[in-house]
Amino acid sequence: MCIRKLLPVALLLTLAVSAYRAYGAEPAAKAAVDPKAYAQSVDRAIGFLDKAQASDGSYAKYAGPGVTAIVTAAILRHGRTPNDPVVAKGLKYLEGFVQPDGGISLMDSQYRNYETCLGLVCFAEANRDHRYDKLIKNADKYLKTSQWGAGPDPDKADPTYGGAGYGKHKRPDLSNTNFLVDALRAAGNGPDDEAMKRALVFVSRCQNLESENNTLPHPAKNPDGGFYYTPAAGGESQAGKLPNGGLRSYPSMTYAGLKSMIYAGVGPDDPRVKAAVKWIQQNYGLTSNGAMGASGLYYYYHVFAKALDATGMKEVVDADGKKHDWRDELAAELIKRQRPDGSWVNEDPRWLEGDPSLVTAYALLAISYCKRQ
Repeated sequence: MCIRKLLPVALLLTLAVSAYRAYGAEPAAKAAVDPKAYAQSVDRAIGFLDKAQASDGSYAKYAGPGVTAIVTAAILRHGRTPNDPVVAKGLKYLEGFVQPDGGISLMDSQYRNYETCLGLVCFAEANRDHRYDKLIKNADKYLKTSQWGAGPDPDKADPTYGGAGYGKHKRPDLSNTNFLVDALRAAGNGPDDEAMKRALVFVSRCQNLESENNTLPHPAKNPDGGFYYTPAAGGESQAGKLPNGGLRSYPSMTYAGLKSMIYAGVGPDDPRVKAAVKWIQQNYGLTSNGAMGASGLYYYYHVFAKALDATGMKEVVDADGKKHDWRDELAAELIKRQRPDGSWVNEDPRWLEGDPSLVTAYALLAISYCKRQ
């Protein structure tokens, strides 16, 4: 089973048609990025990761199994098989974190949900001969039972309902819920799955859009259609607050929110999707993570690519009416930023983006959506 399951054909076509009608997009022009340059960039990156792997198969072991899961999934997405020596070592290392309750982490980890989501997605990418069917099923069950609001008699009005988060913060957030939605989808769950429905409730409450889906006070102070970090515990945006107390929207969470809504079955004519796409048009860019600057930049590149791929849009028309072939522009930006040794690293080390193995994996995942079919 592959991470990147295609949307149902009808929905994909509807999204593409809607994008053209709404934004006047024309068929994408001839690729500006030389396919040879693309291939060389990928080969150099995987060559770096081949050398960076520890003898036990791990990457950034100090940070737990999550980085190894992201790196291994990234390599798999670029054509390596589960039997490739580097991939096999990574998978073997991750198998050592599988717990009796289905989690894929150390039992006392403060990041059990996060690590299990990443592990499940990686094993799903590697599950080409069904060798991980049971492992994926058990991890899926663990994630569903650990989701906020999954227990008996849940309070659906609670801002935590449907979310996922780090254990140490004791409240959910959109970043972790984005990983949860990816994992649910990778395990074969569709929009009708109850956990996916719960997640959609939480994701909707992370959007600066007043509607029946979000009656919290935050959107009224900043009704721009973008997304913030969490509505729980009084609400928080990693990009800070506006002078009136509104939670500032920022790119990485907006793309994560849009992608999660589409994966949860929200269509292109839904006000939530329309508002998110409008925000993206008004704030399109690849040089920074908006108000966050360089913080989380490569995480942003990854969710940027996944979200726009999910919409079916070939181009984004910005606030000035300029059309952007996002695949070409993202690939060119990533190739420009690649270091001589084949790696990528963020000048801002926040959220582990000072680690070249993690950042290179983010870049490989992002650029995988740029390849012309």
